[in-house]
Amino acid sequence: MSLKIQHVDTAHVSQTWPMVEFFIKDALEKGMPNETANYNVHHVQSFLTSGQWLLLVAIDDDRQVHGAATVSFMNFPLHRVAFITTIGGKLISNRETFTQLKDLLKLRGVTKIQGMARPSIARLWNKYG
Repeated sequence: MSLKIQHVDTAHVSQTWPMVEFFIKDALEKGMPNETANYNVHHVQSFLTSGQWLLLVAIDDDRQVHGAATVSFMNFPLHRVAFITTIGGKLISNRETFTQLKDLLKLRGVTKIQGMARPSIARLWNKYG
């Protein structure tokens, strides 16, 4: 299966939300214990609909959504950092989709990608550089 990573314009987040909410909620539940969480799925939706965060989706040729990610941005004197705030889905992470992710973020001026991840995901992403 070939997946394409694309961004969702802020104007279309509300229409897309029912298709991605499960992936975001699942990522939050697996990634952060409640006692250390800084936000919940409702906060994520608010950040996305206000345009503070970026929504990315992994879609197949039939435009079915297989996963989603959310990204916040931080500007520093030497870098613009994309921080992956959530990512969820099945079989969405491979070398090709990671390259697509990097290319989309570069278009937004990003020079570094950061995020918090479970050790297994960190090992997988390290393989992609």
